Amino acid sequence: MARQRVSSGSSWEAAVGYCRAVKVGSQIFVSGTAPSDGKGGTYAPGDAYAQTKRCFEIIQAALQDLGADLPDIVRTRMYVTDFAYWEDYARAHQELFGEHPPASAMIGISGLVNPDMLIEIEADAIVAS
Repeated sequence: MARQRVSSGSSWEAAVGYCRAVKVGSQIFVSGTAPSDGKGGTYAPGDAYAQTKRCFEIIQAALQDLGADLPDIVRTRMYVTDFAYWEDYARAHQELFGEHPPASAMIGISGLVNPDMLIEIEADAIVAS
């Protein structure tokens, strides 16, 4: 089965050996996406809501490169470093998905590669093949 891959241009993708997203048939798998500012730093340090929105902006760009969009997401996994901000993560997620939410999990972790990052998100989508 053919696979289509896209990159966001993040230096981490080349250094670690992964792509931002891969499409196989009707399924799209988006790698863990952190709130990068596009210049090697963290977007909005200390702002969980803004970081969550930024992760989804990066995810949306990858989906669009593969012919999909946010409404095609069927599952998200949010890896968070501080549950004190759970309402901020949740608000950003709910605003994006509203009345058509995907299956989701919020998982507490001890840290991310950059300590300013509060969240990393994975997403799975399904589109017409």
